[in-house]
Amino acid sequence: MNYSRNISDWSQKSAGKALVSELDADDKIRHQQSISVVVPTLNETDNVDILLSSLFSQSADGLALEVLIADGGSTDGTIERVQAWEKKAPVRLISAGGKGGLAGDVLWAAKYASSDIVVVMDADLSHPPEEIRNLVRPIIEGKRDMVVGSRYVPGGATPDWPRSRRLLSRLGGALAWPLTDMRDPMSGFFAVRKERLLAIDPTAIGFKIGLEIIAEGGDALRLTEVPIIFRDRVHGQTKIGWGHMIDYARRLMVLAGGAVSFGNATRFAGVGLIGLAIDLLIFQILFGTGFGLVTAHLVSFAVATISNYILNSKWAFASDGPRPHERDWRRYIRFMTICLLAFALRGGVLAGAVDLLGWPPQAAIILGVGAAAIVNYLGNAFFVFPYARPRMPSDVRWRVAAIGVLGYVLALRLVFLGLVDLVPEETYYWNYAQHLDIGYLDHPPMVAWLIWAGTSLFGDTGFGVRIGAYLAWIVVGFFAFRFSRNLFGKSAAFVSVLLIAILPFFFSTGFMMMPDVPLTAAWAGTLYFLERTLIAGKRRAWWGVGLCIGLGMLSKYTIALLGPATLIFLLLDTKARRWLLRPQPYLAAVLAAVLFSPVIYWNATHGWASFAFQSADRLEGTTTFSLPSLITSVAILLTPLGLVAAMAALVTRNTVTFATNADAEAARRSLFIKVYTIVPLLVFVAFSLFHEVKLNWTGPLWLALLPSISATIVAAGTSVSKFDGLLRRLWVPTVMTMLVVYGLGLHYLVLGFPMVGHFGNIRTLPVAWQEFGRQTELIEHSVEQETGKQVLLAGMDKYFVASEIAFYNRDDDDAVQTSVGRGALGQDSLMYGYWFKPADLQGRNVILFGLKRGDLERASLDPLFSRITEIKEQQVTKHGQPVGSFFYRIGYDLRSCLPLVAQTSGTACPGS
Repeated sequence: MNYSRNISDWSQKSAGKALVSELDADDKIRHQQSISVVVPTLNETDNVDILLSSLFSQSADGLALEVLIADGGSTDGTIERVQAWEKKAPVRLISAGGKGGLAGDVLWAAKYASSDIVVVMDADLSHPPEEIRNLVRPIIEGKRDMVVGSRYVPGGATPDWPRSRRLLSRLGGALAWPLTDMRDPMSGFFAVRKERLLAIDPTAIGFKIGLEIIAEGGDALRLTEVPIIFRDRVHGQTKIGWGHMIDYARRLMVLAGGAVSFGNATRFAGVGLIGLAIDLLIFQILFGTGFGLVTAHLVSFAVATISNYILNSKWAFASDGPRPHERDWRRYIRFMTICLLAFALRGGVLAGAVDLLGWPPQAAIILGVGAAAIVNYLGNAFFVFPYARPRMPSDVRWRVAAIGVLGYVLALRLVFLGLVDLVPEETYYWNYAQHLDIGYLDHPPMVAWLIWAGTSLFGDTGFGVRIGAYLAWIVVGFFAFRFSRNLFGKSAAFVSVLLIAILPFFFSTGFMMMPDVPLTAAWAGTLYFLERTLIAGKRRAWWGVGLCIGLGMLSKYTIALLGPATLIFLLLDTKARRWLLRPQPYLAAVLAAVLFSPVIYWNATHGWASFAFQSADRLEGTTTFSLPSLITSVAILLTPLGLVAAMAALVTRNTVTFATNADAEAARRSLFIKVYTIVPLLVFVAFSLFHEVKLNWTGPLWLALLPSISATIVAAGTSVSKFDGLLRRLWVPTVMTMLVVYGLGLHYLVLGFPMVGHFGNIRTLPVAWQEFGRQTELIEHSVEQETGKQVLLAGMDKYFVASEIAFYNRDDDDAVQTSVGRGALGQDSLMYGYWFKPADLQGRNVILFGLKRGDLERASLDPLFSRITEIKEQQVTKHGQPVGSFFYRIGYDLRSCLPLVAQTSGTACPGS
């Protein structure tokens, strides 16, 4: 039987006319010899006649169809009904046997399709056959590879669906969000090129084969959605239930590259129980026999790790399909990388349970093992023993990697947020919050406001101080994702989030509370809104620009550099130049100025001190050529590979693009990226030619360049240069190395090395400031008992020591008011000179503290007191190990005079 000829003959009889050769869309559809419609069925006998009649009614309008009924083993007469239709229409019964579920049935039937365009639809009458024409038109015109009938684009609807089914459908779409931009990825009604359908994983199972095609195609799949009104089925039951959703979620993880199955999860749990038994046994033995917490934790984990690798590779993940041949040492390196990440997180959970929750170590280790088990399973399933799908697109792999890295970094930072001692800058800004104001000498007030909010909720703890940084980083990630997606698509957006998760500057701004934290969030928001208005032409986005600039100016004045960058872009770009004649940019500037007005008022009432500090004062002093230091700082902030990638992106003639936009639009995006990177960078380069620069200054400006770097990373398989390909390959080890460095670094700061503690001292590491605070308490109490009077505590550096004493001197409820800094002695101490005036502290006894003996040896100190003691040294220990020392001396009866060199008011000391 010549099946193709029968199709053609039948379509001509039904249409009543021959094919035509006109070039409009409808005529192209008529010119298409046939469209293959694949309909999976199972016990659908009540629907068959209605469905097929509806399908073939389309032929009266010139649409030639063949229908392939993929039956999964019906027993209610469906097969006989279809066989009756085979005698009078181009219908063919394909006995799929039900292997692999509906996806397997569709794949089996599609092999017999005679058309190169296949439409897949359900047999339950929920998919409208009259919309097939809209599905196939973009494919016939050569504009798309796949078109999906969507319930959730404008014009689509589900009028007859119960709320529970809508909820499950929406949930399914949300779960698939990392793999696709589609609004309705669970749709079972779509048209696709046959080769795309047959290219998917032949072992595909489940009931959402459309998602298999989408995941297989990645960014290279030209995909769109058309609105469809989906009605509830006439007969039968919904295929969407909680049981189906579990299978669907597991399949999504497989599509993402994970060797995830009930079988390996069970085997992994068995391996985990064995490892847990070994781990706990060794930990309890070592800890019980006198070994320290860190030693017992490390040794027990190492032994359990070796056991787990052997059992996982030989048993738990051994039966999840063939994998490409590779040397065992490479897999072992990946395994050890995951183990180190799990070890770091476990150490943080262990320390948090012991130090913050007060759990005994024997119980806390169980919580730590549980956290490590999650990291180990997901890391093994996706990274060490992944599901072998060599056709999985590179962009999908990068999306999955970004999700994994983001999840780990968020968990790692959250666990260690309150465990690592605050660095001196953080305690200084905490003192800002204790003297809450609308302005300060060296920075605007946003950092103080964030700390005040965090400590109001979580107390004066490290977690309370830093939670604002953690949340602000999420804001940075949100805007970076949206900004990159607008420029280069969703895959590049995922990689941009991955980069801000692992690049040192952005990792630190999600952990330590500094003015750069809100500045970076505001900078990311400004870039997003500027792109929306200057590139996309969105008028209302100017309000977002004004809001973000204003908040940025309340954070750090550096964001003002985006102003000249915007002016330069407006002058260079002809399309954007029209905004110069419209009110929106100027209204945005007014909004920013209104938000910034509290700082202006503070400066006006304080002699413009802050503005002078950040401008004229920085330009004074010794001329220093620090360009090499600037370059080194960028390499530290971005990693050396990040610096090379950034420079490569800046000198590239154009940026990688996956969109179909005209070359002119791609050039505009490239200009936007380069202007908003180069203009601020040139300011810092010019400054570095004559003045000293600081490590963190350039950090936020690289946000503009991240989309371009990300687009190059996900461009594997396209025409990229060998150099770009090399950079892309180097990013994988760089990402994993940085994660290990962060994890083990935080673990070291909290727990130290076994039996040796910490190298260095409190002058170089934030590892013993709590212990330092307790030592100052003892000295303070001793002096107060001796004199019967409250004493003042003065750190004799600019602000480090005074700030740490104020935060960690917990026994003194009034520590903020008694830790006065060296400003009380007439020396420069930044905001301490504003908070504590020497004239108000006359007659007080003062304990002088310093981390270096030289800070306390100054001859100018003697005339300030009626009597001053010799310098004493005090050792600081952590976990029983020394971590440095500090120096102190006591000055009695602070006099009402000041040395002439520091005198601003009052009486000069005799002989000074």
